[in-house]
Amino acid sequence: MSELLKYVPGLADVPVAESAISSIDGKRARLAYRGIAAETLARESTFEETAYLLLKGKLPTQKELSDFDQQLREHRRIKYRLVELLKCLPESGHPMSAMQAGVAALCMLYPVRTVTDPRLNWESVINLLAKLPTIVAAFHRLRNGDEALRPRNDLSHAANFYWMLTEMEPTPAIIRVLDAALILHAEHSMNASTFSARVTASTLADPYTVVCSAIGTLTGPLHGGANEEVLDMFDEIGTPDKARSWLENAVATKRKIMGFGHRVYKVKDPRATALQELAENVFAEIGRPPQYDLALELEKAALTILGPKGIYPNVDYFSGIIYQSLGIPRDLFTPIFAIARTAGWLAHWLEQLKNNRIFRPEQIYVGPTDVPYVPLEERR
Repeated sequence: MSELLKYVPGLADVPVAESAISSIDGKRARLAYRGIAAETLARESTFEETAYLLLKGKLPTQKELSDFDQQLREHRRIKYRLVELLKCLPESGHPMSAMQAGVAALCMLYPVRTVTDPRLNWESVINLLAKLPTIVAAFHRLRNGDEALRPRNDLSHAANFYWMLTEMEPTPAIIRVLDAALILHAEHSMNASTFSARVTASTLADPYTVVCSAIGTLTGPLHGGANEEVLDMFDEIGTPDKARSWLENAVATKRKIMGFGHRVYKVKDPRATALQELAENVFAEIGRPPQYDLALELEKAALTILGPKGIYPNVDYFSGIIYQSLGIPRDLFTPIFAIARTAGWLAHWLEQLKNNRIFRPEQIYVGPTDVPYVPLEERR
């Protein structure tokens, strides 16, 4: 049987599902959610409206958006038992682990015994979208010796998250760029974490477990963790005048250059372009961080060194600079990614349920055969 199968490492270019949620054109730098350009949504929409689009398949009417937004605001608070659980977690633990633990706890606090009831499924969607930012912000404050802040119903999704993290009201420019970052990270076709979510969903597991599995996949540095490592790379380079020589040495020694390259895009990631444009607005207000000049110089050098190979900046390249300029610690970058991507994961969960079949891929066995069993006393 193995002779009839073709092994494709990483399932590269192998379709595993049909989906109407998002599409990517890697050669023309196009990403669309339900047919609408993601960069257009980042400029014109809000995270709440974009999440509704992903989940429901269409842009909401004014009333639908108002109702959806109100549901999210009303379900932001987390139970005191969950706060007590977060207090017990090690302060040195990564927030992604705390987030995963928090979602697992939500599964116990809001048990889902069936995924066949659309009403209960929607309640789970609201719970996860609304409470994940609260979990992340609460853990961050608790690990620093501060009390977790109660969510504010008078603020938008992005603004409330910033408030819960910093106890400061964000300016319109900060809200806009943070909202855009959430939108641009909300969905990206069949990436590793989304595939993980769909595999788990195909077993008819509850949505909290689906999101837990996706969060676990997102923790890897080849997926969600890359934005933290981009800033580590900038720290190593030091100053803009050292960018080209550092890059030349990195290429010569075959080092992985964080924030560059993508399995799908062979041009500059459209999300990186959109984020960069919006970042300029917030930098005009809060000041231009020195790492941004370094990033521009490194990108300029990479254009001639890496560009001919189809390697350009991806979404992680600028997102970390933006988050850090807003006073957000590096180890919260990937949890913010997860907060946004939960909308996409849940959209894929709902889509998987419509025509479900459990994932059961094949493998090609390359081990020994017909090996005799040797009794324990005879083994050497």
